[in-house]
Amino acid sequence: MKQQKTPFLARALLAGFLMAASVGSICMAQTFPAQPVHITSPFPSGSGPDVMVRVVGERMGAAWKQPVVIESKPGANGFIAMIAGKTAAPTGYQLLIADVGHLSISQSLFRKLPYDPKRDYVPVGGLFRGSLFVVVGTNSPYQSMKDLVAAAVANPGKVTYGSNSVGGPLHLGAAQVEAASGAKMVHVPYKETAQLYLAVSTGEVDWAIGTLASAGPLLKAGKVRLLAVGDSVRSAVMPNVPTIEESGGPRGVVVRSWIAVLAPRGTPAARVAFLNKSLNDALALPEVAEKFTGLGFVPFLMTPAALASLIDSEAVFYAAMVKRTGASVD
Repeated sequence: MKQQKTPFLARALLAGFLMAASVGSICMAQTFPAQPVHITSPFPSGSGPDVMVRVVGERMGAAWKQPVVIESKPGANGFIAMIAGKTAAPTGYQLLIADVGHLSISQSLFRKLPYDPKRDYVPVGGLFRGSLFVVVGTNSPYQSMKDLVAAAVANPGKVTYGSNSVGGPLHLGAAQVEAASGAKMVHVPYKETAQLYLAVSTGEVDWAIGTLASAGPLLKAGKVRLLAVGDSVRSAVMPNVPTIEESGGPRGVVVRSWIAVLAPRGTPAARVAFLNKSLNDALALPEVAEKFTGLGFVPFLMTPAALASLIDSEAVFYAAMVKRTGASVD
């Protein structure tokens, strides 16, 4: 009898163990997140991406009944935040936001990055995409892109443009205008967007590329104005602002901008899927879409696989642009 009961007992114990493990896994999934979730940002507080990730973070935190803490770590071309993001514990409690510059452009600009966009992170989902505008000071003599380009062509090396980071979307967008116009302009990098647009408003630099969110406060204060939108069509938010081509600038200049959410490599797939759904649910809320639209952004709902594909395709696009514009980090 003993020999007959032992296998049965062993099977019963094994079945009980597997059931307990399964229930435990389900409970773990159901209770995530059980503590605050932190999102590291390479953008300064008050900038467009910072404002938008806080809007979305509040909605996600409300759904989870757990706080979402945004930690701004700007500087060093985003390297500080990117390194912090890749070295964080891969638990799902540490996330990162980054833009097209950090994930797709930098690969062509830097010989050696302190992070690998593909190997060090797991794509979670999109945050937003938006239009970028050509911004000048209110007292600028340039009333159109035709004026700006004509001045730059007539005075090589005299017209200046600024950006918030070497090799970022704002830098490459302006460099694309420079290259397409056949003019020689001077790039002046600043540490933060607030410094950049203040410099534009005072005439310290002649112009810059910017979003409505980042340049918005000075635009509302009447310190800067918009010459053109860097897209093939006008912005629905600012329909009176012409495209670069309509304003007399070079043809075919399209300045792309998007922000995405990532997790450290090794984050469990189930948690990445959960975070993606929570992120997209927040982005789909009418009040979030309204807030984004008001600042010239569009909620960027996408799957992790779609984001991975976007990073790769944009890397190819910007590699060609870097070569064409001659943009350099030197």
